[in-house]
Amino acid sequence: MLDRQKLETILLRRFPGSTREQVAASANAIMGLGEEWAEEPCQDFRALAARVAEGEEFLVLRRRPL
Repeated sequence: MLDRQKLETILLRRFPGSTREQVAASANAIMGLGEEWAEEPCQDFRALAARVAEGEEFLVLRRRPL
């Protein structure tokens, strides 16, 4: 379970020029991810591609180098 106050603190530190409204909107979106999306560990990308072809929707995230 995410702690909303911790999340807002992280967002404020990561994006120092953002407004409170932007931070709140971002926190709302992140807090809602758990209900809509599930982490999908995948080592077989062909199987993942087949599931996408069948109509499943995926959100794939990758950390960018800093």
